Amino acid sequence: MEPYVIAEVGCNHKGDIEIARKMISIAKSFCNVDSVKFQKRSPLELLSMEAYNAPHPDPHHAYADTYGKHREALEFSIEQHKNLMELCETLGIGYSCSVWDITSAREIASLNPKSIKIPSAANLNNPVVDYICDHYAGEIHLSFGMTTEDEEHAIIDRLIKKKRNRDVVIYSCVSAYPVPFENLSLLDIKRLENEYGSQVKAIGFSGHHLGIAADIAALALGARYFERHFTLDRTWKGTDHAASLEPDGMRRLARDMRNVAKALTYKDGILDIEQPQRLKLKQVIS
Repeated sequence: MEPYVIAEVGCNHKGDIEIARKMISIAKSFCNVDSVKFQKRSPLELLSMEAYNAPHPDPHHAYADTYGKHREALEFSIEQHKNLMELCETLGIGYSCSVWDITSAREIASLNPKSIKIPSAANLNNPVVDYICDHYAGEIHLSFGMTTEDEEHAIIDRLIKKKRNRDVVIYSCVSAYPVPFENLSLLDIKRLENEYGSQVKAIGFSGHHLGIAADIAALALGARYFERHFTLDRTWKGTDHAASLEPDGMRRLARDMRNVAKALTYKDGILDIEQPQRLKLKQVIS
């Protein structure tokens, strides 16, 4: 299977629909990725009033004077998401979205995109998982960041009971921004493949690290779906930009992943490409 590369726009559009549209266009025409992914949250549903009214923990990255208003400033309406999905369809690039709560799950499922993501933060929110399983027929992508192995088993068991496990891509993920290389835990990809590979559609890697070397290793270890945060400028205000790839980095990631995927084969005897050199150079001495 050729690697499937997703540029996660997330909230890196800064709440500006024109920036979001530009990011989709660049992701398709310059980066040549397979899909873009956004996020949908309902801050009043997700946050307690105390958390909603508290200041952002890092004021430098705040878009409003409280954390709740900051989150709302970065949200698009469902109509805007519909318009972004329509742009993706016009350009020939996939559209996906992470859903963080029941309201967002209902809204995004109503658009019927090719895939919906259940982020690490929501993978134990059973009402969200159940709603997506019961009311959405497409691919379900689900990350395992901040999740114990017992919790992983419970999630997979739930998906099996819902008869949706064959539609699911599970992602190896460490939820930090950025993740130091010594914490990437890439061998978890093999563990997930060994434990769940026969039960789900595929294994993925959701990386929040720097550079693109680790993604190549993840491919070699068996991951087939790859999700990286995408931004137009890593110096922009917002906590995700520092762990994101700018357009040239995303372009090189997609290019290198596809090239390396072609190389991950066994050598079948003497290759045709070797024959001229064999005739010219090979020494056979009895």
